Amino acid sequence: MTAYDDRDGKIWVDGDLVDWRDAKVHVLTHALHYASSVFEGERAYGGKIFLSRKHSERLRRSGEMMDMNIPWTVDQIEEAKYAVLEANGLSDAYVRAIAFRGAGEDMGVSSSRNPIRLFIAAWEWGSYYGDAKFKGAKLDISKWKRPSPETIPTAAKAAGLYMICTMSKHAAEAKGCSDALFLDYRGYVAEATGANVFFVKDGEVHTPLPDAILNGLTRQTVIGLLKDRGIPVHERHIMPEEMAGFQQCWLTGSAAEVTPVGQIGDYTFEVGELTREISNAYEALVRS
Repeated sequence: MTAYDDRDGKIWVDGDLVDWRDAKVHVLTHALHYASSVFEGERAYGGKIFLSRKHSERLRRSGEMMDMNIPWTVDQIEEAKYAVLEANGLSDAYVRAIAFRGAGEDMGVSSSRNPIRLFIAAWEWGSYYGDAKFKGAKLDISKWKRPSPETIPTAAKAAGLYMICTMSKHAAEAKGCSDALFLDYRGYVAEATGANVFFVKDGEVHTPLPDAILNGLTRQTVIGLLKDRGIPVHERHIMPEEMAGFQQCWLTGSAAEVTPVGQIGDYTFEVGELTREISNAYEALVRS
């Protein structure tokens, strides 16, 4: 595959569309050293970005939680995302907006004098989990735990929260798995490295309470689809040993969409009727 820094196309950089290979930052960019960065991952279907405005609103909220006031309005971010799609001739695409503290007068933990920058890129991206999207993903259980909201703003989509995600996914892939499942700091089931998790038992759905994890927009959408069908949804704390009694499992996320899970650690699940129904319903919704 072509490296992500060596492609044709345009990337939106602080208000201008620049050539893909010229969308660069200095080595003393604050975010590179101190993770002062927030981002959004979105998908466009047929030229329309699903829940686009909600993503732009969350980007700004994440920035505020990280003491970064992004100097572009939601309307300006929306205009920029669609300008990127048009400039690259994309209809079905993944869209990545990232805001971060750039290089400036400060080069230490404090960075209040450094500019907040915003880049937006888009590219074609197929199924996040490859053929696991249809067969059921296999997940490892990470040795790392999701942190307490008292240690870091867990409601922000912040780059620093993904450090253990990369480590955990690498460890999982080395074991032949697609991804890893986290427990939270209390020992409850939390989420995968970039997706929320749902379980099915006797026709009812159970999903972790988002009190220490990101309450994903796809997660919220899927809960709505389930409730529209009269299917009970229990948002609650789930102990890992409860996975032995669940019959189905799936992951949700903008990149993951709705991906069935066949195994987590030693626990196995069927790719059942409800999983397929919700996956199809989500696919129909994003393309409606």
